[in-house]
Amino acid sequence: MTPADFLPPALGPQRTFALVAGVERYDISHRWNLRGPARDALRFARWLTGPAEVPPGNVRLLLSPIDEPGDLDWTDSPAMTALRTAYRPATEENVKSALLDELPQCDGDLLWIFWAGHGYLGPRQELMLPCADARPSQIRHLNLDSALRWWRTDLVKARRFPLQAALVDSCRVDAPRDTRWNFGNTDYGGGSSVPGRRQFRLYASREGEVAQNDPERGAGRFTEALLGELDGRSVRESVSGLPGTAVSIHRTFQELRERGEGWQLPQFIVDRDWDACSFLDDDLARAAPPRAAKLDQAAWDGLGELFEGCELPRCAHEAYAWAFKAAGCTTPAHGGLPGDGLLEVVQDLDERQGGRGGMPLAVPFVRFLADRAAAAGDARWAAGLGDWVRATRERLALPVLPPPPPPARRTVVHVRLEAPPGGEPGFLARMWLRGERARHIWESEGAPVALDEVREQLVRQLALIGSASEAGGEDDGETVSGAGTGAGAGAGRQAYAAVDRIEFHVPYELLDADFDQWPVPRGPAGRRRALGLLHQVVVRCPQERADTRAEWHGTWRWLHAQGGRHPDAVRVVVDEEVTDALGMELAAQPPPACVLAHTTAAPHAGLLEAVLEGGLPVAVWRRGGGRPAPALLDLLAPAGPDGRPDPGALDVLALPARVREVRRAAAGAAAGAARAHQPSAGEDQLVLLWDDPDDMPGLRSLA
Repeated sequence: MTPADFLPPALGPQRTFALVAGVERYDISHRWNLRGPARDALRFARWLTGPAEVPPGNVRLLLSPIDEPGDLDWTDSPAMTALRTAYRPATEENVKSALLDELPQCDGDLLWIFWAGHGYLGPRQELMLPCADARPSQIRHLNLDSALRWWRTDLVKARRFPLQAALVDSCRVDAPRDTRWNFGNTDYGGGSSVPGRRQFRLYASREGEVAQNDPERGAGRFTEALLGELDGRSVRESVSGLPGTAVSIHRTFQELRERGEGWQLPQFIVDRDWDACSFLDDDLARAAPPRAAKLDQAAWDGLGELFEGCELPRCAHEAYAWAFKAAGCTTPAHGGLPGDGLLEVVQDLDERQGGRGGMPLAVPFVRFLADRAAAAGDARWAAGLGDWVRATRERLALPVLPPPPPPARRTVVHVRLEAPPGGEPGFLARMWLRGERARHIWESEGAPVALDEVREQLVRQLALIGSASEAGGEDDGETVSGAGTGAGAGAGRQAYAAVDRIEFHVPYELLDADFDQWPVPRGPAGRRRALGLLHQVVVRCPQERADTRAEWHGTWRWLHAQGGRHPDAVRVVVDEEVTDALGMELAAQPPPACVLAHTTAAPHAGLLEAVLEGGLPVAVWRRGGGRPAPALLDLLAPAGPDGRPDPGALDVLALPARVREVRRAAAGAAAGAARAHQPSAGEDQLVLLWDDPDDMPGLRSLA
């Protein structure tokens, strides 16, 4: 606690002023919107004007909520009613007006600055807090470090505001260094420093960390802890107790971190109390370290040998996420892997260590890799990883690990079509069935066939697959030829699972074909259903990947490293962007991995050429062209906190299943429209390009 005689004698509610800001909605993009900061700002204002008894006229409240302002919880009190009338949007102009024009003219002893919203670190590690009117051409913001320097100078009258406290619930991650993130160079200048003016800063996270927010409850974790400490305190009690409050909050988050239930750690800049003395060294230096062991040198030496020359396997993100679950920890707030190599991932896990069970996070990560390597047939690497796990557990006396979940089993039929080399009509065709392994099930025997015959053969093979038993030739490599209905044929044995997906490997000119609309017998009385309603149906064009194989594989690996979700993974392309340079632009770096076509022209009019030239494995468009209504992003992406589709939340790896859901929903809507004699929206006419470079059976030419 700060000694009472340190405080200005007249310090009280009447001489306390505040800037309170909560930014949820940003003009730059709906992807930036987040639910919670406006509510946090209102809760802080309620404490100020409630237990702290600060007059509402002393508070400058700036809010830019996602919802209508009237839907927020203003609380029925005269002070909050006054603030409801006086609040302003959290634009840069309003922020600068309140903080640099209005408040410095007030005669006060204490200034509170509370800010909740996004936060980024600039090149000089200055904290930049974007305002609601941030736009791509100019991300308008408050440079908090520059503003606090300004408040220490004689531009604020010398006898005013000897105490200033900044409480910030935001991330402190580095701003990307590209032209789309134009923060500009904001410095508010200042006069000469005034001796004796003290500042106290309390941030929700350390440099490079994400501050956790709970959008469902509309609350930041840091604000929750802060208000829990301030609850019921007067102005003088809150100010004198701020160092103790900071230590208490720090301990709370440290305990969460030790238990693996949270990773952000509030930071007190510069770990000084009001008297400029360090208050963290004394107590927190003696905090108990996490109980989980760290890897020893023998473990690192072993991993160096095992990981040498290894690329990130496609299961690396699953292994990373499972490591936290196996150790009883919460996963980090950021998505994707923390590095581009296996050793970088392990270093991140080792720094986090693990939960109270004593298990280092790196050990279940390696155990997961071992299991998946064994399932993929890489017995040598699997054995080496397994030996490392056993030796490390014995050496570090670690507890037993639960087994990782088995890989998801998926039954896929591959249909490959090629134009005959002689230019004859029809196509050379071959089909494979892939379950745990790939089996050839039918081919056209070198003679071109029409698409109708391919459809008939596919329908036949689907019927055979659905009725065959495991004894029907799982390992013999032959065509499935019967249903196994004899007395001894498969009685009591497990039947094949239903076919999950059908992948058409086709020439470029067939990418827009209506394979998903092929009729398939279903149920009684000769009923037929579209193939794309019964199965996931995708098209592929691997023969066009020869010149961009590196980009194709690299983008697919990047997508898996992100767990299928990333704000830049999906790009919506409109007509104006379909130029000769689009393919080279898409190939410049791994993101995006998926293009959604919002174009009026048919996809062959430049867009698909750009997708293939760019090495993108995934694309979705409306068959025949024409902008789908609603837009593809609205159809496919889950809604964000603002109710609008969030590209960053779209799981690209789950698109085959998602597109089938859309087709089924559209079929139901079309049936209802037909009964009501209304036109159908045609939302089931979606085509999904899905080129998985890790699943390529039968690369030999059929000719």
